[in-house]
Amino acid sequence: MGQLKTQVFIISCLIFTCYGAEKFKNRGLRQKDGEHVERYSSCLQGPAGTPGRDGNSGVNGIPGTPGIPGRDGAKGEKGECVTERFEEPWKPNYKQCAWNALNYGIDLGKLTECTFTKRYADSALRVIFSGSLRLKCKTACCQRWYFTFNGAECSSPLPIESIIYLDQGSPEFNSTINIHRTTSFEGLCEGVRKGLVDVAIWVGTCGDYPHGDASTGWNSVSRVIIEELPLSI
Repeated sequence: MGQLKTQVFIISCLIFTCYGAEKFKNRGLRQKDGEHVERYSSCLQGPAGTPGRDGNSGVNGIPGTPGIPGRDGAKGEKGECVTERFEEPWKPNYKQCAWNALNYGIDLGKLTECTFTKRYADSALRVIFSGSLRLKCKTACCQRWYFTFNGAECSSPLPIESIIYLDQGSPEFNSTINIHRTTSFEGLCEGVRKGLVDVAIWVGTCGDYPHGDASTGWNSVSRVIIEELPLSI
């Protein structure tokens, strides 16, 4: 019986040894076959294909949460109050008064006048005088011609005037020489009320100087031109 067990054990060992050797042999063959296929059966890489088209846009994501409210800014400076004025376009307004050969020889007083209709309170009057003036005297003298508006001289900004002064002369010259010259003077007057305005020409003295023998408008045309102008455009 013991001998039988020994024989069975020996036969089992032989079978296991042979099976392991065959299995190891077969695994070595398969590994070599794989290396052979990998070495001699690989393909060359071809050219790159045409790029594919872009895909469709994805759907909108979930809206984000509201941000933190901002703080109030610094307080600005106080603005200016501007009032718009809608007025009709400015229309010319002027007048001319003319006289042929006034031949006024008065030395003090009003010479002539011209009535004008002023349309606006915030406007200025431009006045022009043109005519012949003369002054003669044996001693030094001065004469003054000036405008008035409703009986008063212009005060805004200043009077509108013209003067002639003669010296007493010398023994070599005749100080009583009689020369008439066409003279013109003009100016702007502000602050005159709207409506009818009596614009007049006067003749008077020059301060403390004595007056002489004055003459206005001798043998020629004298004229006064009045024009209303806007203070600003």
